Amino acid sequence: MTNKSNLLALSFALAFLSACSTTPNQAPVVDRTVPPPVKPATPSETAQIARDERGLYTVKKGDTLIRIALEYGQNYRDLVTWNNLANPNDIKVDQVLRVLPPDSAASNGVQTGAIVMPPPDKTPPPPAVVKKTEPKGEKKAYSESALAELQRPEGSGKSEGNGGSIKPSPAVVAAPPVAAAASAAASAEDEKLSWMWPSDGRVIATFDEGKNKGVDIAGKAGQQVVAAGAGKVMYAGSGIRGYGNLVIVKHSNSLLSAYAHNRTIVVKEGQSVTKGQMIAEMGDSDADSVKLHFEIRQQGKPVDPSRFLPNR
Repeated sequence: MTNKSNLLALSFALAFLSACSTTPNQAPVVDRTVPPPVKPATPSETAQIARDERGLYTVKKGDTLIRIALEYGQNYRDLVTWNNLANPNDIKVDQVLRVLPPDSAASNGVQTGAIVMPPPDKTPPPPAVVKKTEPKGEKKAYSESALAELQRPEGSGKSEGNGGSIKPSPAVVAAPPVAAAASAAASAEDEKLSWMWPSDGRVIATFDEGKNKGVDIAGKAGQQVVAAGAGKVMYAGSGIRGYGNLVIVKHSNSLLSAYAHNRTIVVKEGQSVTKGQMIAEMGDSDADSVKLHFEIRQQGKPVDPSRFLPNR
């Protein structure tokens, strides 16, 4: 009787332990995180991108003609001419302005000519075995000669049909991209420019594309501000909010420099200046302290001045 009781108790214990050791079936975990929706471009944004590609700009609230000209590296007087503006200070929100020369759109493309094919030979030529010396799809480095070779019709030369010969039509070579040539010329012109620091003093703020479009140099009121490079004064005034008394010097077709917060401006628009020539006195106009805010813009876009200025 005791053995049976012990055996029964042992059976219950084994059953209990077996139940505890069984791995329960867990439901699979599914990540149901919904990705944030991608905001599609609005029709107005799409239209503005298209306008930018054509050298046009849509005026936004708070814009001034001088600021728009600075953003696109142009002289605001040119914008007045291109847009036939009677009053430069009277531009309206949503007004579309031309910010590139009227003929720039034509120079951005490649001019091509139609390829004239030779008249078909009515007499079928005798079958010929063509040796394939190289694969049809061979890729070549871009050059005018390679482009002309690719455009030349196959089998051009003499044809034996009707005892006559057909002259192959001359291949029409596409004109080299004017924009690329202009860009290369501008790059060569920019490399010839010589730069210097526009003023003495400690750099208190460096270039940060998101926060600071140039460098800030501390100094004393009345301290000399000089042209960082040779060029022509494109603007001298206080028409751009946040810059105070501002001087803009154009050095080439793609490079200009800006000198802000001056106390006094000593040059005039249209005046040619040499590297190191005094153009203003340092001040605190539209600023919280005496300093020079200096920018270099390439194609209208702010770039780090340290790329151009010598070490000191």
